[in-house]
Amino acid sequence: MPQLYAALLAGGLVLLAGIVAIRAATRFGLPALLLFLAVGVAIGEDGLGLRFDDAQLAQNLGTAALAVILVEGGLTTRWADVRPLLAPSGVLATLGVAVSVAVTAAGAHLLIGLPWQAALLLGAIVSSTDAAAVFSVLRTLPLPRRVAGMLEAESGLNDAPTVILVLLFSSVPLEFDPWELTGDVLYQLAVGTVSGLLLGRCGVWLLRRIDLPASGLYPLAMFGFGVVAFAAAGALGGSGFLAAFLSGLVLGNSGLPHRASLRSFAEGLGWLAQIGLFVLLGLLITPHELVPELLPALLVGLVLLLVARPVSVLLALTPFRVPLREQLFMSWAGLRGAVPIVLATFPVVAGVPGSDRVLNVVFVLVAVFTLVQGPGLMRLARLLGLVRADAAREIQVEVAPLDVLDAELLTVAVPPGSQLHYVMLRELRLPEPSAITLIIRAGRSFVPEPATRLSSGDELLIMTNARSRAATERRLRAVSRRGRLAHWFGEYGDPD
Repeated sequence: MPQLYAALLAGGLVLLAGIVAIRAATRFGLPALLLFLAVGVAIGEDGLGLRFDDAQLAQNLGTAALAVILVEGGLTTRWADVRPLLAPSGVLATLGVAVSVAVTAAGAHLLIGLPWQAALLLGAIVSSTDAAAVFSVLRTLPLPRRVAGMLEAESGLNDAPTVILVLLFSSVPLEFDPWELTGDVLYQLAVGTVSGLLLGRCGVWLLRRIDLPASGLYPLAMFGFGVVAFAAAGALGGSGFLAAFLSGLVLGNSGLPHRASLRSFAEGLGWLAQIGLFVLLGLLITPHELVPELLPALLVGLVLLLVARPVSVLLALTPFRVPLREQLFMSWAGLRGAVPIVLATFPVVAGVPGSDRVLNVVFVLVAVFTLVQGPGLMRLARLLGLVRADAAREIQVEVAPLDVLDAELLTVAVPPGSQLHYVMLRELRLPEPSAITLIIRAGRSFVPEPATRLSSGDELLIMTNARSRAATERRLRAVSRRGRLAHWFGEYGDPD
Protein backbone atom coordinates (compact mmCIF):
# COMPACT_ATOMS: atom_id res chain seq x y z
CA MET A 1 0.00 0.00 0.00
CA PRO A 2 2.79 2.58 0.71
CA GLN A 3 4.09 1.93 -2.83
CA LEU A 4 0.65 2.72 -4.22
CA TYR A 5 0.53 6.02 -2.34
CA ALA A 6 4.04 6.87 -3.50
CA ALA A 7 3.13 6.12 -7.12
CA LEU A 8 -0.05 8.21 -6.91
CA LEU A 9 1.87 11.06 -5.27
CA ALA A 10 4.51 10.98 -8.00
CA GLY A 11 1.86 10.82 -10.73
CA GLY A 12 -0.10 13.71 -9.26
CA LEU A 13 3.01 15.87 -8.92
CA VAL A 14 4.04 15.12 -12.51
CA LEU A 15 0.53 16.02 -13.71
CA LEU A 16 0.59 19.31 -11.79
CA ALA A 17 4.07 20.06 -13.10
CA GLY A 18 2.78 19.46 -16.63
CA ILE A 19 -0.13 21.85 -16.08
CA VAL A 20 2.24 24.51 -14.74
CA ALA A 21 4.38 23.89 -17.82
CA ILE A 22 1.36 24.60 -20.06
CA ARG A 23 0.82 27.90 -18.29
CA ALA A 24 4.49 28.84 -18.59
CA ALA A 25 4.58 27.85 -22.26
CA THR A 26 1.52 29.99 -23.01
CA ARG A 27 2.95 32.98 -21.17
CA PHE A 28 6.40 32.89 -22.80
CA GLY A 29 5.33 31.67 -26.25
CA LEU A 30 7.10 28.30 -25.99
CA PRO A 31 5.76 24.97 -27.27
CA ALA A 32 4.34 23.13 -24.25
CA LEU A 33 5.62 19.76 -25.45
CA LEU A 34 9.21 20.84 -24.85
CA LEU A 35 8.45 21.57 -21.21
CA PHE A 36 6.71 18.19 -20.85
CA LEU A 37 9.82 16.52 -22.26
CA ALA A 38 11.92 18.56 -19.86
CA VAL A 39 9.84 17.31 -16.92
CA GLY A 40 10.47 13.72 -18.02
CA VAL A 41 14.19 14.33 -18.45
CA ALA A 42 14.37 16.09 -15.05
CA ILE A 43 12.99 13.09 -13.18
CA GLY A 44 14.89 10.59 -15.33
CA GLU A 45 18.22 8.85 -15.01
CA ASP A 46 20.37 11.99 -15.31
CA GLY A 47 18.00 14.03 -13.12
CA LEU A 48 16.29 12.62 -10.04
CA GLY A 49 17.57 9.17 -10.93
CA LEU A 50 14.40 7.38 -12.08
CA ARG A 51 15.58 4.76 -14.58
CA PHE A 52 13.27 3.81 -17.46
CA ASP A 53 14.53 2.01 -20.56
CA ASP A 54 11.63 -0.23 -21.58
CA ALA A 55 11.18 0.72 -25.25
CA GLN A 56 8.36 -1.81 -25.73
CA LEU A 57 6.31 -0.34 -22.87
CA ALA A 58 7.01 3.19 -24.14
CA GLN A 59 5.84 2.12 -27.61
CA ASN A 60 2.62 0.56 -26.30
CA LEU A 61 1.71 3.46 -24.01
CA GLY A 62 2.75 6.00 -26.63
CA THR A 63 0.57 4.36 -29.29
CA ALA A 64 -2.42 4.38 -26.93
CA ALA A 65 -1.83 8.05 -26.08
CA LEU A 66 -1.57 8.95 -29.77
CA ALA A 67 -4.92 7.23 -30.38
CA VAL A 68 -6.52 9.41 -27.68
CA ILE A 69 -4.90 12.55 -29.14
CA LEU A 70 -6.18 11.72 -32.63
CA VAL A 71 -9.71 11.04 -31.37
CA GLU A 72 -9.60 14.40 -29.58
CA GLY A 73 -8.33 16.05 -32.76
CA GLY A 74 -11.22 14.61 -34.76
CA LEU A 75 -13.82 15.57 -32.16
CA THR A 76 -12.66 19.19 -32.06
CA THR A 77 -12.07 19.63 -35.83
CA ARG A 78 -14.82 21.36 -37.79
CA TRP A 79 -15.90 19.32 -40.80
CA ALA A 80 -16.86 22.50 -42.66
CA ASP A 81 -13.23 23.66 -42.43
CA VAL A 82 -11.58 20.44 -43.68
CA ARG A 83 -14.17 19.12 -46.17
CA PRO A 84 -13.01 21.20 -49.15
CA LEU A 85 -9.38 20.49 -48.23
CA LEU A 86 -9.41 16.68 -48.10
CA ALA A 87 -7.90 16.28 -51.57
CA PRO A 88 -4.84 18.53 -51.08
CA SER A 89 -4.39 17.34 -47.50
CA GLY A 90 -4.59 13.70 -48.63
CA VAL A 91 -1.99 14.24 -51.35
CA LEU A 92 0.27 16.06 -48.88
CA ALA A 93 -0.16 13.21 -46.38
CA THR A 94 0.83 10.54 -48.93
CA LEU A 95 2.87 11.89 -51.84
CA GLY A 96 4.29 14.62 -49.62
CA VAL A 97 5.41 12.06 -47.02
CA ALA A 98 7.06 9.90 -49.71
CA VAL A 99 9.00 12.86 -51.14
CA SER A 100 10.04 14.03 -47.69
CA VAL A 101 11.23 10.53 -46.73
CA ALA A 102 13.38 10.23 -49.86
CA VAL A 103 14.99 13.67 -49.53
CA THR A 104 15.61 13.39 -45.78
CA ALA A 105 17.04 9.87 -46.09
CA ALA A 106 19.44 11.01 -48.83
CA GLY A 107 20.57 13.90 -46.65
CA ALA A 108 21.08 11.66 -43.61
CA HIS A 109 23.09 9.16 -45.65
CA LEU A 110 25.31 11.75 -47.30
CA LEU A 111 25.79 14.20 -44.41
CA ILE A 112 26.06 12.03 -41.29
CA GLY A 113 26.96 8.69 -42.85
CA LEU A 114 23.95 6.64 -41.76
CA PRO A 115 23.51 3.30 -43.56
CA TRP A 116 20.64 3.35 -46.04
CA GLN A 117 18.27 1.35 -43.84
CA ALA A 118 18.84 3.63 -40.84
CA ALA A 119 18.64 6.69 -43.11
CA LEU A 120 15.31 5.56 -44.59
CA LEU A 121 14.03 4.87 -41.08
CA LEU A 122 15.06 8.33 -39.92
CA GLY A 123 13.43 9.93 -42.97
CA ALA A 124 10.17 8.04 -42.41
CA ILE A 125 10.11 8.79 -38.69
CA VAL A 126 10.49 12.57 -38.99
CA SER A 127 8.51 13.16 -42.19
CA SER A 128 5.01 13.20 -40.72
CA THR A 129 3.67 16.25 -38.92
CA ASP A 130 2.52 15.66 -35.36
CA ALA A 131 -1.19 15.91 -34.54
CA ALA A 132 -0.61 16.87 -30.90
CA ALA A 133 1.80 19.68 -31.80
CA VAL A 134 -0.37 20.98 -34.64
CA PHE A 135 -3.63 20.93 -32.67
CA SER A 136 -2.13 22.56 -29.58
CA VAL A 137 -0.12 25.27 -31.37
CA LEU A 138 -2.08 26.23 -34.50
CA ARG A 139 -5.46 26.49 -32.78
CA THR A 140 -4.14 29.41 -30.74
CA LEU A 141 -3.34 31.38 -33.90
CA PRO A 142 -5.94 33.41 -35.87
CA LEU A 143 -5.09 31.76 -39.20
CA PRO A 144 -7.30 31.55 -42.30
CA ARG A 145 -9.54 28.48 -42.30
CA ARG A 146 -7.91 27.13 -45.43
CA VAL A 147 -4.41 27.06 -43.95
CA ALA A 148 -5.33 25.80 -40.48
CA GLY A 149 -7.77 23.22 -41.85
CA MET A 150 -5.23 21.84 -44.31
CA LEU A 151 -2.55 21.48 -41.64
CA GLU A 152 -4.98 19.83 -39.20
CA ALA A 153 -6.27 17.41 -41.81
CA GLU A 154 -2.73 16.55 -42.92
CA SER A 155 -1.60 15.85 -39.36
CA GLY A 156 -4.59 13.57 -38.82
CA LEU A 157 -4.07 11.66 -42.08
CA ASN A 158 -0.31 11.31 -42.48
CA ASP A 159 0.33 9.06 -39.48
CA ALA A 160 -1.05 6.05 -41.37
CA PRO A 161 1.42 5.99 -44.31
CA THR A 162 4.27 6.97 -41.98
CA VAL A 163 3.64 4.03 -39.63
CA ILE A 164 3.51 1.68 -42.63
CA LEU A 165 6.89 2.94 -43.89
CA VAL A 166 8.50 2.76 -40.43
CA LEU A 167 7.35 -0.85 -39.96
CA LEU A 168 8.59 -1.69 -43.46
CA PHE A 169 12.04 -0.18 -42.93
CA SER A 170 12.27 -1.85 -39.49
CA SER A 171 12.27 -5.32 -41.02
CA VAL A 172 15.54 -7.25 -40.81
CA PRO A 173 16.80 -7.88 -43.47
CA LEU A 174 15.31 -5.00 -45.42
CA GLU A 175 13.40 -6.42 -48.39
CA PHE A 176 10.28 -5.13 -50.07
CA ASP A 177 8.37 -5.30 -53.32
CA PRO A 178 7.10 -1.90 -54.55
CA TRP A 179 3.80 -3.42 -55.74
CA GLU A 180 3.32 -5.24 -52.46
CA LEU A 181 4.11 -2.06 -50.56
CA THR A 182 1.56 -0.08 -52.60
CA GLY A 183 -1.10 -2.72 -52.03
CA ASP A 184 -0.37 -2.79 -48.29
CA VAL A 185 -0.62 1.01 -48.03
CA LEU A 186 -3.92 1.07 -49.92
CA TYR A 187 -5.34 -1.78 -47.81
CA GLN A 188 -4.42 -0.14 -44.51
CA LEU A 189 -5.81 3.22 -45.59
CA ALA A 190 -9.04 1.62 -46.85
CA VAL A 191 -9.59 -0.42 -43.66
CA GLY A 192 -8.81 2.60 -41.47
CA THR A 193 -11.19 4.82 -43.44
CA VAL A 194 -14.08 2.32 -43.46
CA SER A 195 -13.62 1.44 -39.77
CA GLY A 196 -13.49 5.07 -38.67
CA LEU A 197 -16.48 6.21 -40.72
CA LEU A 198 -18.59 3.14 -39.92
CA LEU A 199 -18.03 3.18 -36.17
CA GLY A 200 -18.44 6.96 -36.10
CA ARG A 201 -21.84 6.65 -37.81
CA CYS A 202 -22.81 3.78 -35.48
CA GLY A 203 -21.95 5.99 -32.52
CA VAL A 204 -24.07 8.84 -33.86
CA TRP A 205 -27.03 6.51 -34.51
CA LEU A 206 -26.84 5.00 -31.02
CA LEU A 207 -26.29 8.23 -29.07
CA ARG A 208 -29.28 9.83 -30.77
CA ARG A 209 -31.52 7.00 -29.59
CA ILE A 210 -30.47 6.47 -26.00
CA ASP A 211 -30.96 8.78 -23.05
CA LEU A 212 -27.89 8.61 -20.82
CA PRO A 213 -28.50 9.53 -17.17
CA ALA A 214 -25.66 12.09 -17.00
CA SER A 215 -24.35 14.57 -19.55
CA GLY A 216 -20.76 13.63 -18.72
CA LEU A 217 -21.35 10.15 -20.15
CA TYR A 218 -21.78 11.46 -23.71
CA PRO A 219 -18.12 12.54 -24.15
CA LEU A 220 -16.99 9.25 -22.60
CA ALA A 221 -19.17 7.32 -25.05
CA MET A 222 -17.76 9.27 -28.00
CA PHE A 223 -14.19 8.57 -26.90
CA GLY A 224 -15.19 4.94 -26.43
CA PHE A 225 -16.31 4.71 -30.06
CA GLY A 226 -13.06 6.34 -31.18
CA VAL A 227 -10.94 3.86 -29.23
CA VAL A 228 -13.03 0.96 -30.57
CA ALA A 229 -12.49 2.25 -34.13
CA PHE A 230 -8.73 2.45 -33.49
CA ALA A 231 -8.58 -1.09 -32.08
CA ALA A 232 -10.91 -2.61 -34.70
CA ALA A 233 -8.92 -1.17 -37.61
CA GLY A 234 -5.66 -2.34 -36.04
CA ALA A 235 -7.04 -5.85 -35.47
CA LEU A 236 -8.00 -6.03 -39.16
CA GLY A 237 -4.51 -4.97 -40.24
CA GLY A 238 -5.57 -1.43 -41.09
CA SER A 239 -4.55 2.01 -39.89
CA GLY A 240 -5.87 2.53 -36.38
CA PHE A 241 -4.63 6.12 -36.32
CA LEU A 242 -6.68 7.06 -39.38
CA ALA A 243 -9.74 5.27 -37.96
CA ALA A 244 -9.43 7.10 -34.64
CA PHE A 245 -9.25 10.52 -36.30
CA LEU A 246 -12.14 9.87 -38.73
CA SER A 247 -14.45 8.41 -36.08
CA GLY A 248 -13.84 11.47 -33.90
CA LEU A 249 -14.47 13.73 -36.89
CA VAL A 250 -17.84 12.06 -37.59
CA LEU A 251 -18.94 12.11 -33.95
CA GLY A 252 -17.80 15.65 -33.30
CA ASN A 253 -19.67 17.08 -36.29
CA SER A 254 -22.94 15.16 -36.00
CA GLY A 255 -24.91 17.76 -34.02
CA LEU A 256 -25.14 15.56 -30.94
CA PRO A 257 -26.07 17.31 -27.66
CA HIS A 258 -23.62 18.52 -25.01
CA ARG A 259 -21.21 19.91 -27.61
CA ALA A 260 -19.68 22.39 -25.14
CA SER A 261 -19.03 19.76 -22.48
CA LEU A 262 -17.72 17.40 -25.18
CA ARG A 263 -15.17 19.95 -26.34
CA SER A 264 -14.00 20.70 -22.80
CA PHE A 265 -13.74 17.01 -21.93
CA ALA A 266 -11.93 16.16 -25.19
CA GLU A 267 -9.41 18.97 -24.77
CA GLY A 268 -8.75 17.97 -21.14
CA LEU A 269 -8.24 14.31 -22.04
CA GLY A 270 -6.07 15.31 -24.99
CA TRP A 271 -3.86 17.42 -22.74
CA LEU A 272 -3.63 14.58 -20.23
CA ALA A 273 -2.51 12.20 -22.98
CA GLN A 274 0.07 14.71 -24.19
CA ILE A 275 1.47 15.30 -20.71
CA GLY A 276 1.76 11.59 -19.98
CA LEU A 277 3.21 10.82 -23.41
CA PHE A 278 5.89 13.51 -23.45
CA VAL A 279 6.92 12.90 -19.84
CA LEU A 280 7.24 9.18 -20.63
CA LEU A 281 9.35 9.88 -23.71
CA GLY A 282 11.52 12.27 -21.70
CA LEU A 283 12.11 9.46 -19.23
CA LEU A 284 13.17 7.13 -22.04
CA ILE A 285 16.03 9.40 -23.08
CA THR A 286 19.42 9.55 -21.36
CA PRO A 287 20.61 13.17 -21.82
CA HIS A 288 24.38 12.51 -21.71
CA GLU A 289 23.98 10.23 -24.76
CA LEU A 290 22.45 13.07 -26.79
CA VAL A 291 25.49 15.37 -26.87
CA PRO A 292 27.35 13.49 -29.66
CA GLU A 293 24.19 13.55 -31.81
CA LEU A 294 23.60 17.30 -31.58
CA LEU A 295 25.40 18.22 -34.82
CA PRO A 296 24.00 15.26 -36.84
CA ALA A 297 20.48 16.10 -35.66
CA LEU A 298 20.93 19.76 -36.65
CA LEU A 299 22.14 18.78 -40.13
CA VAL A 300 19.24 16.36 -40.73
CA GLY A 301 16.79 18.87 -39.30
CA LEU A 302 18.00 21.60 -41.66
CA VAL A 303 17.61 19.24 -44.62
CA LEU A 304 14.08 18.42 -43.45
CA LEU A 305 13.07 22.04 -42.73
CA LEU A 306 14.72 23.83 -45.66
CA VAL A 307 14.62 21.19 -48.42
CA ALA A 308 12.46 18.11 -47.82
CA ARG A 309 9.37 19.80 -46.37
CA PRO A 310 9.26 22.72 -48.86
CA VAL A 311 9.77 20.38 -51.84
CA SER A 312 7.04 18.00 -50.65
CA VAL A 313 4.62 20.90 -50.06
CA LEU A 314 5.43 22.42 -53.46
CA LEU A 315 4.90 19.16 -55.36
CA ALA A 316 1.74 18.21 -53.44
CA LEU A 317 -0.08 21.56 -53.36
CA THR A 318 0.88 23.36 -56.57
CA PRO A 319 -1.63 21.31 -58.64
CA PHE A 320 -4.37 22.59 -56.29
CA ARG A 321 -3.36 26.21 -56.92
CA VAL A 322 -2.52 26.88 -53.30
CA PRO A 323 -0.90 30.36 -53.13
CA LEU A 324 2.86 30.41 -52.64
CA ARG A 325 2.65 32.36 -49.37
CA GLU A 326 0.40 29.67 -47.90
CA GLN A 327 2.83 27.00 -49.10
CA LEU A 328 5.69 28.85 -47.41
CA PHE A 329 3.80 29.00 -44.13
CA MET A 330 2.82 25.32 -44.31
CA SER A 331 6.45 24.40 -45.02
CA TRP A 332 7.56 26.11 -41.82
CA ALA A 333 4.53 24.93 -39.80
CA GLY A 334 5.20 21.21 -40.33
CA LEU A 335 5.68 20.67 -36.59
CA ARG A 336 7.14 17.50 -35.13
CA GLY A 337 6.39 16.20 -31.66
CA ALA A 338 5.52 12.95 -29.95
CA VAL A 339 4.80 10.92 -33.09
CA PRO A 340 8.43 10.81 -34.35
CA ILE A 341 9.76 9.85 -30.90
CA VAL A 342 7.15 7.10 -30.50
CA LEU A 343 7.89 5.82 -34.01
CA ALA A 344 11.60 5.82 -33.21
CA THR A 345 10.93 3.13 -30.60
CA PHE A 346 9.67 0.71 -33.31
CA PRO A 347 13.13 -0.09 -34.76
CA VAL A 348 14.59 -0.22 -31.23
CA VAL A 349 12.08 -2.93 -30.31
CA ALA A 350 12.71 -4.70 -33.65
CA GLY A 351 16.48 -4.69 -33.03
CA VAL A 352 17.43 -2.77 -36.18
CA PRO A 353 21.17 -1.96 -36.24
CA GLY A 354 21.79 1.69 -35.42
CA SER A 355 18.27 2.22 -34.07
CA ASP A 356 19.50 3.60 -30.71
CA ARG A 357 21.34 6.34 -32.58
CA VAL A 358 18.25 7.06 -34.67
CA LEU A 359 16.22 7.48 -31.46
CA ASN A 360 18.71 9.99 -30.04
CA VAL A 361 18.91 11.95 -33.31
CA VAL A 362 15.11 12.11 -33.51
CA PHE A 363 14.81 13.35 -29.91
CA VAL A 364 17.34 16.16 -30.44
CA LEU A 365 15.80 17.09 -33.80
CA VAL A 366 12.28 17.32 -32.36
CA ALA A 367 13.39 19.32 -29.31
CA VAL A 368 15.54 21.82 -31.21
CA PHE A 369 13.36 22.40 -34.25
CA THR A 370 10.13 22.63 -32.28
CA LEU A 371 11.80 25.42 -30.32
CA VAL A 372 12.90 27.04 -33.59
CA GLN A 373 9.63 26.68 -35.52
CA GLY A 374 6.91 27.08 -32.88
CA PRO A 375 7.54 30.57 -31.45
CA GLY A 376 8.01 32.09 -34.91
CA LEU A 377 4.73 30.94 -36.44
CA MET A 378 2.74 34.05 -35.52
CA ARG A 379 5.49 36.34 -36.75
CA LEU A 380 5.73 34.43 -40.03
CA ALA A 381 1.96 34.47 -40.52
CA ARG A 382 1.92 38.25 -40.10
CA LEU A 383 4.90 38.66 -42.44
CA LEU A 384 3.12 36.63 -45.14
CA GLY A 385 -0.14 38.52 -44.64
CA LEU A 386 -2.06 35.49 -43.38
CA VAL A 387 -3.33 37.12 -40.19
CA ARG A 388 -5.71 40.08 -39.99
CA ALA A 389 -6.00 41.97 -36.73
CA ASP A 390 -9.68 42.64 -37.38
CA ALA A 391 -10.53 39.09 -38.44
CA ALA A 392 -14.02 38.23 -37.19
CA ARG A 393 -14.39 35.28 -34.88
CA GLU A 394 -16.91 32.60 -35.70
CA ILE A 395 -19.80 32.25 -33.31
CA GLN A 396 -20.20 28.84 -31.67
CA VAL A 397 -23.66 27.38 -32.09
CA GLU A 398 -24.40 24.66 -29.55
CA VAL A 399 -27.16 22.09 -29.29
CA ALA A 400 -28.92 22.64 -25.95
CA PRO A 401 -30.50 19.33 -24.90
CA LEU A 402 -33.89 19.62 -23.20
CA ASP A 403 -32.80 17.77 -20.07
CA VAL A 404 -30.17 20.46 -19.41
CA LEU A 405 -32.83 23.18 -19.74
CA ASP A 406 -35.31 21.17 -17.64
CA ALA A 407 -37.66 21.63 -20.59
CA GLU A 408 -40.08 19.50 -22.58
CA LEU A 409 -41.22 19.91 -26.17
CA LEU A 410 -44.89 19.13 -26.85
CA THR A 411 -46.46 18.60 -30.25
CA VAL A 412 -50.18 19.26 -30.70
CA ALA A 413 -52.29 18.88 -33.86
CA VAL A 414 -55.47 20.97 -34.14
CA PRO A 415 -58.09 18.44 -35.33
CA PRO A 416 -61.09 19.31 -37.54
CA GLY A 417 -64.01 20.64 -35.47
CA SER A 418 -61.78 21.73 -32.59
CA GLN A 419 -62.71 24.97 -30.82
CA LEU A 420 -59.02 25.90 -31.07
CA HIS A 421 -59.78 26.99 -34.63
CA TYR A 422 -59.53 30.78 -34.99
CA VAL A 423 -58.39 31.30 -31.38
CA MET A 424 -55.60 33.88 -31.03
CA LEU A 425 -52.45 32.81 -29.15
CA ARG A 426 -52.91 35.50 -26.52
CA GLU A 427 -56.41 34.12 -25.83
CA LEU A 428 -55.02 30.68 -24.98
CA ARG A 429 -53.46 32.01 -21.77
CA LEU A 430 -51.09 29.06 -21.39
CA PRO A 431 -49.46 28.77 -17.94
CA GLU A 432 -45.98 30.26 -17.75
CA PRO A 433 -43.38 29.51 -18.98
CA SER A 434 -45.18 27.50 -21.69
CA ALA A 435 -45.12 29.07 -25.14
CA ILE A 436 -46.02 28.05 -28.71
CA THR A 437 -42.68 28.47 -30.47
CA LEU A 438 -43.52 27.22 -33.97
CA ILE A 439 -46.60 26.51 -36.10
CA ILE A 440 -46.54 24.21 -39.12
CA ARG A 441 -49.39 25.02 -41.51
CA ALA A 442 -49.90 23.47 -44.96
CA GLY A 443 -46.33 22.17 -44.95
CA ARG A 444 -44.76 25.51 -44.07
CA SER A 445 -43.44 26.57 -40.66
CA PHE A 446 -43.44 30.02 -39.09
CA VAL A 447 -42.92 31.66 -35.71
CA PRO A 448 -46.29 32.90 -34.41
CA GLU A 449 -47.08 36.26 -32.83
CA PRO A 450 -49.55 36.90 -29.98
CA ALA A 451 -52.21 37.94 -32.54
CA THR A 452 -51.75 34.82 -34.69
CA ARG A 453 -54.96 32.79 -34.98
CA LEU A 454 -54.86 29.00 -34.95
CA SER A 455 -56.42 27.00 -37.74
CA SER A 456 -57.67 23.43 -38.13
CA GLY A 457 -54.84 21.22 -39.31
CA ASP A 458 -52.11 23.28 -37.62
CA GLU A 459 -49.29 21.44 -35.87
CA LEU A 460 -48.03 23.29 -32.79
CA LEU A 461 -44.64 22.99 -31.13
CA ILE A 462 -44.94 24.03 -27.48
CA MET A 463 -41.99 24.54 -25.14
CA THR A 464 -42.77 23.97 -21.48
CA ASN A 465 -41.25 22.36 -18.40
CA ALA A 466 -42.13 19.42 -16.20
CA ARG A 467 -43.94 21.58 -13.62
CA SER A 468 -46.23 23.29 -16.16
CA ARG A 469 -46.77 20.44 -18.59
CA ALA A 470 -49.95 19.02 -17.00
CA ALA A 471 -51.57 22.46 -16.65
CA THR A 472 -50.66 23.27 -20.26
CA GLU A 473 -52.25 20.07 -21.53
CA ARG A 474 -55.43 20.73 -19.52
CA ARG A 475 -55.75 24.27 -20.86
CA LEU A 476 -55.32 23.09 -24.46
CA ARG A 477 -57.95 20.36 -24.00
CA ALA A 478 -60.37 22.82 -22.37
CA VAL A 479 -60.14 25.36 -25.19
CA SER A 480 -60.34 22.61 -27.80
CA ARG A 481 -63.62 21.41 -26.24
CA ARG A 482 -65.42 24.67 -25.37
CA GLY A 483 -63.40 27.51 -26.90
CA ARG A 484 -61.65 30.51 -25.39
CA LEU A 485 -64.34 30.88 -22.68
CA ALA A 486 -64.04 27.28 -21.55
CA HIS A 487 -63.73 28.16 -17.86
CA TRP A 488 -67.05 30.04 -17.99
CA PHE A 489 -68.69 26.78 -19.01
CA GLY A 490 -66.96 24.79 -16.26
CA GLU A 491 -64.56 23.07 -18.64
CA TYR A 492 -61.05 22.67 -17.18
CA GLY A 493 -59.64 20.11 -19.58
CA ASP A 494 -59.55 17.13 -17.27
CA PRO A 495 -58.75 13.86 -19.08
CA ASP A 496 -61.73 11.77 -20.11
